[in-house]
Amino acid sequence: MAEIEAQAPHLVTVVKSEQGFGFNVRGQVTEGGQLKSISGRLYAPMQYISAVLEGGPAEKAGLKIGDRILEVNDHGVEGADHQTVVQHIRQSGNAVKLLVVSVSEEEARKLEPETTSSPSDYMERRSVPITIPELKKQKEEGSGVDYVTFEIYVSSKHVASRRYREFDALLNNLKRQYEAFLFPKLPWKWPFALNDTQLDARRRGLEKFLEDVCAARVVFEGDLMQDFLNLRKPGGASGAGVSAGAAKKEESKKEEEVMMNIQVILADKRVVTVAVREHWKTRDVYQAIVEKVGFKKPGSAKWFALFEHTETFDRKLRDDDFPYLVYSQGHSHDSSGNTCILLKKWIFNTASEVNASSDPVAFELFYQQAVDDLGKDRLQAGDQKNEIEQLKTQNKQQFMEQVRSLPNYSSVVFPHCRSDARKTGNIILTITLDGMRVRACSTEGVPEKQEHNFSWEMIKKVEADLEEQSFAFQYTRDQQQDPKWVRVFSSFYLYMELCVHRAKEEALANQSV
Repeated sequence: MAEIEAQAPHLVTVVKSEQGFGFNVRGQVTEGGQLKSISGRLYAPMQYISAVLEGGPAEKAGLKIGDRILEVNDHGVEGADHQTVVQHIRQSGNAVKLLVVSVSEEEARKLEPETTSSPSDYMERRSVPITIPELKKQKEEGSGVDYVTFEIYVSSKHVASRRYREFDALLNNLKRQYEAFLFPKLPWKWPFALNDTQLDARRRGLEKFLEDVCAARVVFEGDLMQDFLNLRKPGGASGAGVSAGAAKKEESKKEEEVMMNIQVILADKRVVTVAVREHWKTRDVYQAIVEKVGFKKPGSAKWFALFEHTETFDRKLRDDDFPYLVYSQGHSHDSSGNTCILLKKWIFNTASEVNASSDPVAFELFYQQAVDDLGKDRLQAGDQKNEIEQLKTQNKQQFMEQVRSLPNYSSVVFPHCRSDARKTGNIILTITLDGMRVRACSTEGVPEKQEHNFSWEMIKKVEADLEEQSFAFQYTRDQQQDPKWVRVFSSFYLYMELCVHRAKEEALANQSV
C-alpha cells in the first residue's frame, strides 16, 4: 500500500536559493513517444529528475532522483520534449511547483535503460576569472595560410591559445555531454577575412562565451573544459583557478573512471565491441578498434574512419569528437537499440583503394561496403546494376572493378539542401577527388538537369560557418574575373569542409606520384 502511495502523483514545491533549485532534468529531446506503465497506469514519456544537489532546496522539498514530471506550475508536460520542460522551470521565478510520480530504482531502469550515469547539477554557479585580453595572427607551417589564435587567461595566467574552430568543436561536445544546459551562442562566423575591429569584436564575444559557460561549476570542472583550457595536470588534478577541494574531487573522479563499452558496425556487418574511456577522442577510440579489426598491413588503417550513422546520412567523426558521447546519445535515441557508430572507408582516390586492397581485410571491407552502397542505390549503376550484382558472388575482383568505374564511387553525395545560388529549389552537393559538383534539385530532392562542376583549381577558399550552419566556397572560372561565393546550408556543413580538405590532400598526393 505504501509503495502504491509513493508512486501516486504528488506535488513538490521547490524554493530557489543561492544555489538555484538544486536539481537537474533529463529526458527525450522530441515530443510524444510510446506509452509506458507505472504502477499499472500508462504514461507518455516524461522528463525526470536526474540529479539532486545534496542539502539543496530540491532535496529539502522531497524531490528524488528518478521522479517523473507530470506538471510544471500547473502546465501539463507529460510527453513534452526536454526544451519545453526546461523553459517552464526557468520561467518559474523564485519557486517551482512540480507534480511528480516517484518510481523505484528498478522501475527507473526499465523506463530509461539507456541511462548509465546521472548528469551533474548545473545550478551551482560561480565567477571564474577567465579572460581573452589579446589575439595573435599566425601562419600555418607549410601552407602559409593566415589564421588567428585567441589567448586565454585564467587568474591572470596564460593557459591556452585557441582558434575559432576549436571553440566550435568545444561547444558541440559540451552540448552532447550536458544536454540539459542551455549554452550561449558563439559570436557569428563570417566566411570572408575580418578586419581588426571585427576580430576584436569576436575576441570579446568568445570571452563572454567562456565567462558564461565557466560560471556553471560542473561545466568548468569537467574534463572537456579543463582539457580545452589546459588546466588538467598529471594524475587528474585541475590547475589555475580551481580550489584544492575541487582538484581533489577531480583527481578522485579520474582514479575511479571506468572503461565503457561501445559497439561499432563494420562494413562486413561484424559488430566489434571495444572498451573506451568516456573522454577518449576519435583517434584513441579508432586505434582501439583497429586492433580488433586486425588489418594485415600497417598502412591500411589510414583508409578507414569512424562515422556516425543518422537516419539520412553517415558523417565522419572529427578528430576532436568524443565517440562515446556520440554513441551514448545516438544509442539512447534509437528505439531499436542499434549502434550508431560505423567503420567505413575514408578515401576518394580509387587508385589508392586498389593498392590498399592487397590487404585481404581491407579488401573485404571495401567489397562489403560496395555491396551495401549498390544495394541501397548510392551508386549510379543504371542499366548495369543487374549485371554487376551477378558478379557479387561469382567474382569479387571483377565486381569491384565494375563498381569502381561507376560515377559516384569514392565520392560523398550529401543530402539535398538549400543554397544561396538558387532562388527556388535545393541543390545536391557531391565531393570527388577532382573537385565539387553542384546539381539543382527540387525542394523534395528530385534531381534536375542543371549542374555545375568546380575543379580544385577553380576553388579559392572554403569556410564552415557555425552560426548559420553553412558551408561556403569561393571560386572563379576566369582568373580575370572577380571570385564569387556560394553558400550551402546543411547540418553537415562541417563534414563538407572536412571532405574538401581530405579530397584535395589525396588529389595533391596523386599528382606527385
